[in-house]
Amino acid sequence: MASAAAPLAPPPGSVTSRASGSSFYTAMRFLPRAQREAMFEIYSFCRLVDDIADSDAPHTERLDGLARWRLNIDALYFGRPPDDLRNLARTVREFDLRKDDFVAVIEGMEMDAAAQIRAPDWAKLDLYCDRVASAVGRLSVRVFGMGEEEGRALAHHLGRALQLTNILRDLDEDASMGRLYLPREALQAAGITTNDPNAVLADPALGKVCAEVAARARVHFGEADRIMSHSARRTVRAPRMMEKAYRAILEGMVAQGWAAPRQRIRLGRARLLWIALQHAFV
Repeated sequence: MASAAAPLAPPPGSVTSRASGSSFYTAMRFLPRAQREAMFEIYSFCRLVDDIADSDAPHTERLDGLARWRLNIDALYFGRPPDDLRNLARTVREFDLRKDDFVAVIEGMEMDAAAQIRAPDWAKLDLYCDRVASAVGRLSVRVFGMGEEEGRALAHHLGRALQLTNILRDLDEDASMGRLYLPREALQAAGITTNDPNAVLADPALGKVCAEVAARARVHFGEADRIMSHSARRTVRAPRMMEKAYRAILEGMVAQGWAAPRQRIRLGRARLLWIALQHAFV
């Protein structure tokens, strides 16, 4: 059994400090040092490209910024990483991370940067989830030491489960930016014909739409549970903690309901730590 990682003390203002207090940070702090540092390199990359996609800059400037990141990743894999990506380059070499997964994350951010997403169909939403969440999972499972087949399967299902939960949790925040990730088919089935974010969130039938998204998230959580139950425990400690935390958030939202005003469901540090301790040393 690998020893538990010592708690981190992130420097103020660092990307790591921005993760502090999150379910991600809580799960990663229990990893052995090499894995923990690798995961924070991946997290840093994801936050930097996400900040570009979510910025207030014109869409063309956001896309230009993400294009520069494509060049950075190309340079990294050609063995000429920019100075500020040398630690990420080391992580790539140490854990044999794949370029296609970094590119997929950038492609997901480009979907946000190119235009405000509003009521995508399920196929487009699934592609988005694959790029911004499951691709991150594919990078992560290699750090955790999972086998290829089981790792990719876990990344597929847990990534989608986490992202669909994020979509439900961030309904109001996304609407304030003109975005609506709820799927078109679910809106139509509920009798909602507009894709205006604020109008959709005010519609009495919103709960039907959210219930369908929550049901799909639960299916993915169930598949992730099944995969992890047959995996070596040391390789799924961190994803198990993430799964438990996000599932608690999802069930909290379902219990609260979807009518305005919606309270953002958060897990306190004590509950996150309790979840972590249940899985850290088994």
